[in-house]
Amino acid sequence: AAGKFTLATKAGIRRDSETGNNFFDNSAKHLTEELDKSLQRLKVETIDLFYVHRRDANRPIEEVTQTLAGFIKAGKIRSFGFSEIAPSSLKKASEIHHVAAVQSEYSLSVRSPELGLVQATKHLGTALIAFSPLGRSLLTDRPHTTQKIATMGFLKSNPRFIEPNLSANIEATAKFRALAAEMGTSAAALSIAWLLHQSEHIIAIPGTRSVPHFLEHCAGARLNLSKEDIAQIESILPVGWAHGDRYSQQQWIGPERYC
Repeated sequence: AAGKFTLATKAGIRRDSETGNNFFDNSAKHLTEELDKSLQRLKVETIDLFYVHRRDANRPIEEVTQTLAGFIKAGKIRSFGFSEIAPSSLKKASEIHHVAAVQSEYSLSVRSPELGLVQATKHLGTALIAFSPLGRSLLTDRPHTTQKIATMGFLKSNPRFIEPNLSANIEATAKFRALAAEMGTSAAALSIAWLLHQSEHIIAIPGTRSVPHFLEHCAGARLNLSKEDIAQIESILPVGWAHGDRYSQQQWIGPERYC
């Protein structure tokens, strides 16, 4: 499979052994230890893309970038990236070394990257890796039910999936699902197609454990949309349509807000 896939992994979050609470650690010591463990577990000599999972606000990003650049020089990684950083942080890091990728939630339900991150990554030649491109199920033909959400640790405390927001969001996306059906495709495929049409440097990374869902997602990459299609989609789901914040107060610890 070498050469067909990009092997990526992350580090930068630790758990306090006494309290059980997570905290961010971007120190050279921690990143080196975690990278070495990943190399051993994956049984490879080099990892294609190594992410800092969460920015440690107490440590200058320039220092962290120097550490990551050292991993490239040592042959342990081929490139590196950051997750959920602000455009200003990306620019600082890029002054030290080219940043290959930045992960950010981006979809029809989360448009905030358009207020600086899409532009900054494109200008700097950095790939924008869009996670949760399906709105955590809201932009699919099968949004999660309250029963399903009750079993999911992250979503059951997420504002968009707590009533009355959940019902409002499912209702708000109903016309989008109907449009996808009219176009002869799935809502998931249409969601991914819309995202990929925003810019060539954007890569969607939907998660799935199902082969049929995986094939559905791949169909989105092959779907060609006209300007009229894009306009119709955005008229149904305009900027700011979603009910509830994308993260709870606790979930917002770590990601850098910039707008």
